[in-house]
Order: sequence, then structure tokens, then C-alpha cells
Amino acid sequence: MITTSVGEVVSADIAQTRVTYSSPLREFWLNFSANRGALIAFAFVVIVILVALLAPWVAPHDPIEQFRNYAMQPPVWEDGGNSTFLLGTDEVGRDILSRLMYGARMSLFIGFCAVILALIPGVILGLLSAFYPRLIGASVMRLMDIMLSMPTLLLAVAIMAVLGPGLLNAMIAIAISSLPAYVRLTRATVMAEINRDYVLAARMGGAGLLRLMFLTVLPNCMAPLIVHITLSFSSAILDIAALGFLGLGVQPPTPEWGTMLASARDYIERAWWVVTMPGVAILLSVISINLIGDGLRDALDPRLKQIG
Repeated sequence: MITTSVGEVVSADIAQTRVTYSSPLREFWLNFSANRGALIAFAFVVIVILVALLAPWVAPHDPIEQFRNYAMQPPVWEDGGNSTFLLGTDEVGRDILSRLMYGARMSLFIGFCAVILALIPGVILGLLSAFYPRLIGASVMRLMDIMLSMPTLLLAVAIMAVLGPGLLNAMIAIAISSLPAYVRLTRATVMAEINRDYVLAARMGGAGLLRLMFLTVLPNCMAPLIVHITLSFSSAILDIAALGFLGLGVQPPTPEWGTMLASARDYIERAWWVVTMPGVAILLSVISINLIGDGLRDALDPRLKQIG
């Protein structure tokens, strides 16, 4: 007959608990890495960011330097490898690869700034709309409904028509056009949390309004916001590319993916690489960021987490 003491049983339970316990960060990474597409997309985006940051050192040429004798030079795999320009040159002899690297800096920077400019006022207005549904919420949400009645790109173009073309104005236009989504999402998530027990306990404990908003409720609403930030970042890249294509965004000769597409549209038939390379860069970046958003949703939403 095998007998065990109570102390041995308790020690075994504690040891098992230590083995099976995992930190929230490790649990998040396990759920995120289970999505292979999101993991590959994350690696690709990291590479793009590193290339953008290190563009002055890794770009083979200056992005605005013109090699007139090599205008419309095809990529190396098309001319037998005799060219010094890996992805070819554009209509005035500028290296496309270098312009893509520097253009990544501009596109990612504008997208990031536009997201921040939309996130901060969007979260504040969403919190105020949820905590004061009659006093502030009704008017704010009606304004957001009016803004949502127009397509995002059309609203951005209308704002750019008033502000004029330029880098800062493009950021402001994209931020304003994407503001309603942040306000509505924040308000919806806060309304779902505002009557929970921990919020009522904080009220009974004497927590002030700002503490309730930003320290009690908002941290519990960050999961859907993080996913939306990721997805809106890809939308911002598309919007700035569209504005650049229309001539309202970054102005030449500054390299930017949408501006590169605009200047190359007249050469589609006789120099396919001039328009294809920036288009592929936009396509892969947007798809990768969307895949990362899907992975974040799977990792942060308790209903979608994989049960191991």
C-alpha cells in the first residue's frame, strides 16, 4: 500500500502550478505565433521598418539623383545582369530601389502620425460620449455619423482641397477622415465596461472622473483598439498613396510610393517595372499589416484564443 503525506501532495500541486503558469506576455506571444501568416507578416514589416530607418546607409543611390544615361533601365534579371540598378530606373534615371527605400520612410511616417493624430482625440471623444451619453454623446455621435456618410478617401480629398497639398495637411486629412471609427469603437467598448463591478467599486472608492476614464476603464478596452490601430495603419498607407497619386500628398521629387505611382502611370506599357515596383511595395505592406491585425485579434480576444 502506497501512502503519501498531505505536505507531499501540496508540494506536487505547487510544482505543477509553477510548470503550467505562463505570463500574459508569453501567452500572448504563443497565441500570436500560432498564426503563421501573422508571424511571417510581422517579420516582413520589421524588415521594411529597418530598411526605412537605415535607408541612408543601405540604399545604393541617392533617391533624387538622376542618371540620364540610364533612364528607363530595366531590372537586372531582364537585361542579363549588366545593370547597376537592381529594380531598374524611372523616366529620368533615378534608381527605383533607392526611391522605394526612402519612400517607405515617408509612407510609414505619415501613416504612423495619422494614426496617432486620430487615436488621441478619438479615444477622448469616445470616453466622453460614453460617460456623458446625453450631454456630449448625442451631439458627438451625430457628427461622427455625418462624417461616416462620406467615403474616407473622398473626405480626405475634400479636406486636402481646403488645406492644400503638403505633408502635414495630408496627415491631418487622413486623421480627420479616420476619426469616426475610433470614436465609435471607443464608445462601444466603454459602454460595455462602464457598468461592470470593478467600475462600480472604483466609483464607491471615490475615484475621480479622469481616473475612472483613463486608469480604470480604458485599459480594459485596449484589445479592440490595438487591433483597430493596426488595421487603420494599413488604411492610412493606402490613403496617403491615393493622395500622392492624385497629386495632393507628398510633392515631387520627394520619394513616396503613391507619388511614384502617379509619375509612372504614363509608362505602364513600355516600362512595366516603373509602376509595378511601388505598387507591389504598397500591396505587400498593406497585406502584411492586415495579417498582423488578424493575429492580434486572435491573440487578444479571449473567445478566439486557442485552447492548448
